[in-house]
Amino acid sequence: MRRGVRLGVDVGSVRVGVARSDPSGMLAVPVETVRRGKDDLARLAAIAAEYEVIEVVVGLPTSLSGQQGKAAELAVGFARRLAVRLAPVPVRLLDERLTTVSAQQGLRASGVRARNQRDVVDQVAAVVLLQAALDSERNTGRPPGRAVDPDAGGGPN
Repeated sequence: MRRGVRLGVDVGSVRVGVARSDPSGMLAVPVETVRRGKDDLARLAAIAAEYEVIEVVVGLPTSLSGQQGKAAELAVGFARRLAVRLAPVPVRLLDERLTTVSAQQGLRASGVRARNQRDVVDQVAAVVLLQAALDSERNTGRPPGRAVDPDAGGGPN
């Protein structure tokens, strides 16, 4: 397992949930929810610099059947722009099937009311995503998901 802090990023149309790992790559914890808009990449870059991350894992929304739709296209575009912004820090895409569902179930089980979940569900989804990435790397010895090529361009999002 590589040493170093990683960020997990759960991209939504309105908010971006952010989580980070400890330096040993064992545990993911929530960081914050970033509002989507003109300063979202700048805020993520500031968080990445603050924690001196070695890698960023962005969730790739995939349907249960394995199809990738509009949400996946938006996540890929966002990941590419983030990769350009953070270079040379690598950005990777990881299948995030059911991370938001898992986050909502966990919050419900913890007694968080549905109307109060909006503030934290994106962060919890980022934690679920990042923990899956950490566990995958620990089990396989390889970085999780697939690398994003910053030279591929990002397009509007």
